[in-house]
Amino acid sequence: MRTSRRAVLALAVLPAAAAAATEEALNVAIREAVGDAAIEDGGIVLSVPTIAENGGQVPLTVLVDSPMTAADHATAIHVFATRNPTPGVASFRLTPWLARAEVQTRIRLAEDQRIVVLAQFSDGRVRRATAELRVTTGGCLS
Repeated sequence: MRTSRRAVLALAVLPAAAAAATEEALNVAIREAVGDAAIEDGGIVLSVPTIAENGGQVPLTVLVDSPMTAADHATAIHVFATRNPTPGVASFRLTPWLARAEVQTRIRLAEDQRIVVLAQFSDGRVRRATAELRVTTGGCLS
């Protein structure tokens, strides 16, 4: 069987197209969560293991630097995974009644990827933190 030149070119372009589609899905999910707000790096401590043995149960802790007063507090924490079938992993709503802006949970990850965490504040600011993870055994079904 002879492979056409067009088929070979299509296979070469496929990984790049899949990566672009994944990045586009991530951008759409982020904009649905925080709208058109400018996103700044920093102000968030993101704790995840460097290597996750089981992608079905990856521990995640997010601590946002916020005074948590009525006038100035984190209102939401959003977690995204760049290579999961669906990029939005979780969203947590916060109130100034909390002592600190911190969440701990376990998430599912399909494969090696980047985790993106966004924190929204009462004054409209949005902060970001990211982490790269290696996943030994995937925890998501496509």
